[in-house]
Amino acid sequence: ERLVESVGGKVEAFYYAFGETDLFVIADLPDNESMTAVALLVAASGAIRIKTTVLITPEEVDEAVKKAPSYRPPGQ
Repeated sequence: ERLVESVGGKVEAFYYAFGETDLFVIADLPDNESMTAVALLVAASGAIRIKTTVLITPEEVDEAVKKAPSYRPPGQ
């Protein structure tokens, strides 16, 4: 938690799990670069493997749709 906070983020949830993945952390960070910094530091420790997934809010999807260029399939 302190590591995430050190780059301006906040841990929203922390779950232990059974199976291939033993731990899930949901964190809100200011940008992808901040998460990359956290991931690099954790990976460099060699203690655990880390996988990140960027979550997108419905509002962010709406903004992306507005920015998406128009596409017409060939022949139309």
